[in-house]
Amino acid sequence: MTAPGDGPRGAVIERENPSRTSELVGTVGVSGPERVDALVRRADAAQRSWAATGIARRLAALAAGADAIAGRLEPLAELLARESGKVLADCRGEVGFAGTYLRWVVEHAPAAYADREIDDAAGRLLRLPRPYGVVAAITPWNAPIILTLLKVAPALAAGNAVVVKPSPLAPLAVSEVLRLLAGALPDGTLAVVHGDAAAGAALVGHPLVRKVAFTGGGVAARQVAATAATQTTPVVLELGGNDAAIFLPDADLGTEPMRRLVLASFATSGQVCMAAKRLYVHRGRREEFVAAYRAAAAEVLRVGDALTPGVSMGPVISAGAVARIEQIVAAAVARGATALPLGTVDGGTDLAGGYFVAPTLVLDAPDDAEVITGEQFGPTVPLLLYDDEEELLARVNADELGLGGSVWSADEERAFALARRVEAGFVFVNTHNRTGLSLRAPFGGVKRSGYGREYAEEGLAEYAQTCVVHAPGPFRPGGAGLPANAYPG
Repeated sequence: MTAPGDGPRGAVIERENPSRTSELVGTVGVSGPERVDALVRRADAAQRSWAATGIARRLAALAAGADAIAGRLEPLAELLARESGKVLADCRGEVGFAGTYLRWVVEHAPAAYADREIDDAAGRLLRLPRPYGVVAAITPWNAPIILTLLKVAPALAAGNAVVVKPSPLAPLAVSEVLRLLAGALPDGTLAVVHGDAAAGAALVGHPLVRKVAFTGGGVAARQVAATAATQTTPVVLELGGNDAAIFLPDADLGTEPMRRLVLASFATSGQVCMAAKRLYVHRGRREEFVAAYRAAAAEVLRVGDALTPGVSMGPVISAGAVARIEQIVAAAVARGATALPLGTVDGGTDLAGGYFVAPTLVLDAPDDAEVITGEQFGPTVPLLLYDDEEELLARVNADELGLGGSVWSADEERAFALARRVEAGFVFVNTHNRTGLSLRAPFGGVKRSGYGREYAEEGLAEYAQTCVVHAPGPFRPGGAGLPANAYPG
């Protein structure tokens, strides 16, 4: 698969298979600044007529795009597995969920983007949700299809045009999804550019871009926000997390919840912003927890090639990721921690031929070790012990990130009471990661984990700006009037 570009000397991005690095999966052409400029200008020209078509026709186009994507589920899932290293079953799930989300937007957008009018004694007030114009979407590699459509679908439904820059680490499957969706839309309404930070900066800083939606890491987010600020462009940032999973003394440590917890940490090889990244367990249940966790991991974690049936954890995304994760674990061990291996390895996998990292549970690391203070974004998770809830909350909330967290308890009221005090944008109860999401629940972070929301009505609202028409009651026909320059009542 090759996409044209106009970067320096026809530069291309080559994407290798992380499970078998000798395999070239495909290439995309790098988009130089001239191409970025041309596509944004084309999107800007197309946006007004797209908005004027009316929401019913816009949503019909999104529904047609969802059908087109569903018809290509299997090849899209295989392509995503080959370029990202995410196991095939999860890739099928991502492509299927993308269609589910598109249809959810089709169902809920009419209410979210409807005009709202109040006509009473205080006056006549009309609220008009209007599109921004051109939206730039900068999207990551770990769940590229759904994390792109979380931006593209509501933006298009609201009447915006969209230009997407996927991550160069997983540009292939998402580009095909966007091609299928664009086939149901007017020309220019949805476009894709490719490249690294230079292409992103050209897109984010373009004067015709009216809103930016970004998912990724903190360093890149600061660059995106600074570039957008040069044009006073509003930004939505969904950033990383260092999610704490808190097990109260009465938590169920049975087989089923432990299996769910293990996958909450190690799905996509731990490369998920909302993965369970710190496990807090009451000191009195340490041995029971470790035994139950390791037993569950032995059942559900099978490491191998992403395309091999039965494999539940593939490689990480790159050689750099391998080196970073292994260094984090080694540094903790050097300070007295123990790294316990987890799961099994598929017998037919050549581990040396891909970017594989052994899944580990880290015990007895000091609280200031990087495996605890940083977002590991890989297949390793630390276990931390606590004695009382106040001490626990102080340690959990000391982290500068605040994306997600979870509380596990047999007493739901107790779990909710503690969850209210966790400094995170989304706290799961008795589960974690994607099993705890809901299309009706807004998702996003606090503190250094970003701002803005995805999913739910709040996620739709990010892509429309409220404009107002107002006739105050005193100045309507028959009104009593007000003194000149009076303040509102």
